[in-house]
Amino acid sequence: MIKDTLTWREHYKPRQVKWDEIAKEAETGKIYRANFRDKDGRTVLVMRPGVENTSQLDGQIRYLVYCMENAIINLPPDQEQMVWLVDFEGWNMSMIPLRTARETAHVLQNHYPERLAYAILYNPPKVFEMFWNVVRPFLDPNTQKKVKFVYAKDGESQKLMESLFDLDKLESAFGGRSACRFDKDEYATIMREDDTKPTF
Repeated sequence: MIKDTLTWREHYKPRQVKWDEIAKEAETGKIYRANFRDKDGRTVLVMRPGVENTSQLDGQIRYLVYCMENAIINLPPDQEQMVWLVDFEGWNMSMIPLRTARETAHVLQNHYPERLAYAILYNPPKVFEMFWNVVRPFLDPNTQKKVKFVYAKDGESQKLMESLFDLDKLESAFGGRSACRFDKDEYATIMREDDTKPTF
């Protein structure tokens, strides 16, 4: 796997993907690095598949790779993994074709192994269970265990979120108390600054 990833990185050159190349993909805030971390200091990527704004798989994957690389360079020195918060508001089955889901799973598992600490699927609709059952066989069993289904009106879910996040910093869309939301212009400024950071 390491050899394949090195070959992929040499060919794909993920560190050379810059904000201005993928900015259109980012306009709706479908994936972005949150301005808060979890209680262990990990970088948090917010994902909102319900606001998908493009249909070109290559562009979508390139943006995903950009977001992964950005999350990694923003990890504190004592962390190697990140957190995903997935907000399902507005999502339906037609928004993510199976091919896109497969390619996403392939890139994440094969080229970013063990980068995921856990993924919170927040208020997924019932129909997502069908989608999950289709996608799950493509995922490593260890990755499957990191996926948590969380529901706003469930007491156990609330306890889990309180154990993982500072609710004063967590976005209200995920049960937190912060009114902070994605602002594409502010985010673009942050990403352009990050593009100038040295890479490892």
